[in-house]
Amino acid sequence: MIEDLALTLPRLKCCEHTISMGADMEIVLLALYRGFICFYARTIRLFRDSRHCKYRVLKLTPDSKLNLQAFLLRSSWPAICADFRRTIQRAKRLSSDIEREVDVSRMQLDNQKYRVVLDFMAELKTQSSKNVNQVTHYLPLAECSHFYGRDDILRLIDEALFVSPSTRSLRSFALYGMGGVGKTQIALKYANASREKFDVILWISAENPVTIWQSFRRISKILDLIEPDTELNDHAIIVKVKDWLSAAKTRWLLIYDNADDLSLIRHTWPAGYGGSVLVTSRDSTAPLYPASAGCQVPAFDTENGTAALLDILGLDSESTSNQAEAKLITSKLGGLPLALNQIGGFIARRQMLLENFLAFYDRNSLIVDEKGSESMDSCHTLATVWETALSQLSPNAKVLHIILSFLDPSGIDESVLKNGANRANDPALRFMVDAIEFLDTQKELLQRSLIDKSSKSGLISMHCLVQRAVIRRMSTEDREGTFLLAMAIVAENFPDTYSADIGHQIASWKDCEKSLSHVRSIVDKGGEFKILEGKSQRFAELLLRCSWYLYEKENYSLARSYVDIALKKFVDRDSLTYASAVDLGGLIDLDICHPLAALKAFEQAYTIRKSVLPSDDLFLAANQVNLGLALTEIGEFDKALDYLKQSIDIRIMHSSDRIGNSYSNMASLLLRMGKPDDAEAMLKSCPLLKDCTDETFLQTGNPRFSGSVLLVNRKSMIGTNVVQRYMVLLSRIRYAQGRCDEALKFALKALSFRRKCCSERFKVCDSLYQVSVLRHETGELELAQQLLQECIVISEALPQAEGLGHLARANYKASQVLEGLGKLEESASHLEKAINIRGELMKPDGDYVLVNGLPPTSIIWSRGCSGDLHTSQPISNIRVAHDSE
Repeated sequence: MIEDLALTLPRLKCCEHTISMGADMEIVLLALYRGFICFYARTIRLFRDSRHCKYRVLKLTPDSKLNLQAFLLRSSWPAICADFRRTIQRAKRLSSDIEREVDVSRMQLDNQKYRVVLDFMAELKTQSSKNVNQVTHYLPLAECSHFYGRDDILRLIDEALFVSPSTRSLRSFALYGMGGVGKTQIALKYANASREKFDVILWISAENPVTIWQSFRRISKILDLIEPDTELNDHAIIVKVKDWLSAAKTRWLLIYDNADDLSLIRHTWPAGYGGSVLVTSRDSTAPLYPASAGCQVPAFDTENGTAALLDILGLDSESTSNQAEAKLITSKLGGLPLALNQIGGFIARRQMLLENFLAFYDRNSLIVDEKGSESMDSCHTLATVWETALSQLSPNAKVLHIILSFLDPSGIDESVLKNGANRANDPALRFMVDAIEFLDTQKELLQRSLIDKSSKSGLISMHCLVQRAVIRRMSTEDREGTFLLAMAIVAENFPDTYSADIGHQIASWKDCEKSLSHVRSIVDKGGEFKILEGKSQRFAELLLRCSWYLYEKENYSLARSYVDIALKKFVDRDSLTYASAVDLGGLIDLDICHPLAALKAFEQAYTIRKSVLPSDDLFLAANQVNLGLALTEIGEFDKALDYLKQSIDIRIMHSSDRIGNSYSNMASLLLRMGKPDDAEAMLKSCPLLKDCTDETFLQTGNPRFSGSVLLVNRKSMIGTNVVQRYMVLLSRIRYAQGRCDEALKFALKALSFRRKCCSERFKVCDSLYQVSVLRHETGELELAQQLLQECIVISEALPQAEGLGHLARANYKASQVLEGLGKLEESASHLEKAINIRGELMKPDGDYVLVNGLPPTSIIWSRGCSGDLHTSQPISNIRVAHDSE
């Protein structure tokens, strides 16, 4: 800004000893320098206010102070920019007045020179009068024949640039956005549509100094500003064009196209107070300066991109099949106009079928992206459009950009990058930890429109085609190195759940959720670009961390897919990490009612752990709990009892805070054995529950996520997850004891907890079913039916392999309730559904174990299972014996 202000100063050095200081000159000079000083003072005040804010009394940490300073400075920036624009305009006007006074004084010193100048000015005036009314439109590029949409942007340009001819002010507007988004075509469209509005339209190709000078030379000839056979240097030509623009009384529009380096056009910017200027640039600061307004040009959304592609191809836009295929192609190309035009031309010239293109493109994208488009006057292709911007990045910007290329392009939270870089402690990522350095690095990418950043959410986004271009231009070695950096950042946002015996990590779920899509992106791009195709311990550990979170959130299908990939990627298959992956696979199997497969996995993990750990290690205790759960589900109660006792002994020895897990599962086993009183005694013998009563649990509030605990005594607290589990188990114990009213209180409380802390999946289904059974038992049939219907809706929305058990159980119970309500036809329909689902579950390749005729689908917390709710009477009419029972 200071440099730009300096450029507005009048050129007085050459005449300061020859020109006397007149009163008019003195007034104008004082006004100029006063404006400068006041701008500096206001700017200093803004920075001092940001620096010396009230955070001193907040006792913030140094990092928090830096973050707050950065935020306040960003907040102040629009005010500084607005003040700067006003100051620069005033400075330009005053400087022009000063230079005019200097010219007058100089002419008065020498009458002869004065006469010569007067004659020359008269000649210029005559020349201007010749040119002022001429109609000249210089547009060297051809408009795309398949221009589509953009009406809203064209309207914004017109509102900013076209006003009453009598208005004497310089109007300017900037279009900014990523390469290939169609800024040049929009400018051409506006220029051609505005030929009746502007007498003169001039086009400057502003890619570099050479193209700028060439454009001005061409314009000077068109405007007849150079006498034939006259040779002028580039600066003189630019001055002549600027003088013409300043003196012209006609309506003119000047277009700077591809002004990605704004410093190149600042010295050629018109100094007059008439006319309009349109700028296209990748630099997001263009609307701040040199333009006075502007807008970002986005890629097409799916709907408009689909319509544009069909228009390019000349296909029927009403055809459903055409729309579907074009939509897939548009999504693949991210709606980028350059891509749609280039790919559309490729398809049309070769008469390819739309349904065949994507498979072909996946195999040959590198070659296809290099093919230019004949329907668009552009030297760029998808392979080259970002090449210049990418090659000019600083080292930090390059590292950040290539890391972002492996992440989910639609929304990258800064905290994911900062937290990951801080915990990964890699020297290459240190700039992300420094708040100012990190913002400066982002600024470099933003100015080149290589990334975008939401002013509302702060999320960083990046076009999918830019990501592919960045990854492609890297060597194989660089790809693997950056891939590992991206994995390290994302992995650190998931807790390490495999090196210590810990329970559910609810406190980390927010960070995990922000990073989940990035894991998927890393997996997809690793496959697409064949990165780390062999074994990779770090890749396996990232997937394992993510899979534990997915398991806790009951997203079993995705968790299973990642676990399967991780198991293939592990280098050391005798390690505790590998055992954890095997163990997690067993937990997933157990939760979706495959207890035999789960038992096999638990036994494998137990064997690995026993070979490297002492006999009293807490990991062995956790594994023994899992073995007990699987054995319970297949009916081997004695073996299950033995493993659970061993788990209790080890955890008591270590005073583990996971002891409640062992006691609750032991109580659940006793309940399954038909011993509810023994189950209650076992539960209450847990050291954590020594001082707890039923009322203690019932009076607990409804905590949500981390930090919510139930105080048991001065020395121990029970977390939210344990509170839920105990409430569910106590409800089932009370029901088995015939105390339905008390059971209902606990079941309702557990349902309330689960609705707040869990997603609408298995745990909520389990509690809905439990409460419905109790409502049925107490004769509240309408309420029972409502709960079961909600359970059915949730179960139907779950992946089929996961939700069938819940769906079967809920339908069977609904048939009983509806029969009680006298709705026999509906009852029969639900019963038929239950039997059909049971048939699906009992296919020969399954290993489901039936309890009361249906799978025990509420084995929901294998890291603290609470067992199933069984009716007091067997469901004999649909009971099917399984070979493993």
